[in-house]
Order: sequence, then structure tokens, then C-alpha cells
Amino acid sequence: MSASLKIGLMGYGFAGATFHAPVIAHCGRASVAAIATGQPERALADYPHAKIVADLDALLALDDIDCVVIATPNDTHFDLARRTLEAGKHVVVDKPVTLTAAEAHTLANIALARSKLFVPFHNRRWDGDFLTVRDLLARVELGRITQYESHFDRFRPEVRQRWREEASRGGGLLFDLGPHLIDQALALFGAPQTVSATVRTHRDNAGAPDYVHIQLGYGEFEVVLHASALTAWVAPRFVIHGTRGSYVKYGLDTQEDQLKAGLRPGDEGFGAGNTAGTLRVLEGDQEVEREVPTRNGDYAGFYIALADAIQNGIAFPVTAQDAVDVMTIIELAARSSEEGVRLPFERIR
Repeated sequence: MSASLKIGLMGYGFAGATFHAPVIAHCGRASVAAIATGQPERALADYPHAKIVADLDALLALDDIDCVVIATPNDTHFDLARRTLEAGKHVVVDKPVTLTAAEAHTLANIALARSKLFVPFHNRRWDGDFLTVRDLLARVELGRITQYESHFDRFRPEVRQRWREEASRGGGLLFDLGPHLIDQALALFGAPQTVSATVRTHRDNAGAPDYVHIQLGYGEFEVVLHASALTAWVAPRFVIHGTRGSYVKYGLDTQEDQLKAGLRPGDEGFGAGNTAGTLRVLEGDQEVEREVPTRNGDYAGFYIALADAIQNGIAFPVTAQDAVDVMTIIELAARSSEEGVRLPFERIR
């Protein structure tokens, strides 16, 4: 087995402490070798063997760090990732990778020029329900797809005082959940032909979008991506229709709640407990309904794939171009909502 991939974590707030560090430490192929944070006591208590440093410059000065993970507020991502790549380190950037498609494209070009990885943290490709949907579509059980809907709804009527609620800092659902919903669609169907969207701010005292409804046009079928902070009666997570039937799945992947509760990859039950979906299809001339078990989630797979990419040269499944495409669609969605028009998607290369 290859030596452990040594990762430096930039930021130890909610994302760094909840989604990155525990998965890195328990994936079996990587270690939290260093943490740059303004909360050194907390980081040291959680990871006593890690080097605790004050900032990115100190992190980049560590020769044994193979890759830096950027887990800081959204408006800092571009500058921190650029400096990391220019220092000759691979970089993973939490979503959204940047605030503009042009910035994402710049990072992709710097990474290419320096033969380094620029990886968006689109970890929800390793959600159990998404893995199940991917398998289902690969088996073509629904026939030709005519509609795909993906919802990420919550009920959070109170606006919290935090940077994630500030539009100027890249807050709001378009930047928060939009990258996951869009990336999953791109992974399944590739680049769309058109983008149209409604982006709204509905909650009292909200300063950033809390309602996002995006339609991606693929010619013969439509992809609907939806996120809302004011949905007390939650819609299905996935609804897919095809010429031979439909699939419906309720409930979110369990890994986020498990990580928040202190469960770790490798612990008994981690990634399990996802609700089953329901498939209704034609078999002969009869409609048959059956339960479709949902696969276990596997966030550790993200960092295992990262180790394989850096150490063994195996292509990482989420590319820098994917990051640019996601940010391009986010920009088109915002513009579509403002102008009330459907816009063509053109890839930035």
C-alpha cells in the first residue's frame, strides 16, 4: 500500500472540522499532517499529532505536505488556492471553488501549467443515493430519460448571523447547495445546452438567496435542480421519469448527520441507513413497483481517489473543468433569473 498522503488543512471551522479532517483521518490513505487555524487549541485537541500553524504561508512552508485543502469562507477561496498552486502544492477547494467562473478557469490553468491538481470538493458524488441513481441510469431500467429532478430542501426560517448568509461573501443557496446539485447533474448527463433559473430571497431579513430553481436543457429532456430554505414539507430527493417508468427517492444521504454526530468512516453503520427508493416500470405489458435499496454513502472514497491521483497518477473523477462548468452554470442561473430568459451554455476552456 502507498504511504499515507500528507494533507494540510487550511481552516478549522465547520467545514474543516466536520467534513474534511475526520474523513481524511479515517479514509485509510491520508493523514491530517498540519492545520492552519486561528483556533489552535481546538485543532490540537482533535489532532494532537498534526502540526498547528497560524496561516497559509506557514502551511506552505512545510516541505512534507503533499496537498492543501482550502476550507475557509467562500470569498477567500480563489486567493488561497492560487497561492497554494503557485507554491507547487496540489489543492482541494471546498465548494464553491471561487465566486466566478473566470476565477475557477484561472486556477485550472495555473494547475495545468504546474502539473498540479486543482480539485473541487464535490463530495456528494459519493452520496449513497447519488451512487444508486448513477447505477440505475447505467442499467437503463427507466428507458430513455425524459425528466430528472434533484431537490435539496430544508426548513430554516430563521436567518443566522454568519458569513454563509452574506451575498457579498458568496453566501446563499446558489453557492452553497447549487454546486452539489449542478455537479451531480453534470456527472450523469454532461454539459447542458441551455440554463434557465429562478433565484429568490424569501425569508425575512435574509441577505442572500434562499430559493433556487434551475432548469438545464438537454434537448429531448429536462433537468430540474431545486433548493429551498423554506420547505417544511420536503419533496423527494430524486424524481426521475423515463419511457419505461419512474424512480422516486425520499430523504438525504446520512453521512452529513453522522459526521456531525461524531461518527467516522470505518465506524459500524457509517454511510448506512439511507432510505430505499421506489421504482415503477413496465415489465411486459404490466406496471410493476419495487423497492430499490440505496447504496451506502462513501465520503472516504473522495480522499482515497485523491491519494490514487497524486501518488499513482490515476485520473481524479472530478476534474478542474467540472469546477469551471459548475461556476459557469451558477453565473448563468443568476443572470437568467435577473433577465427572465433561457441562456445558452458555452463551456469556458
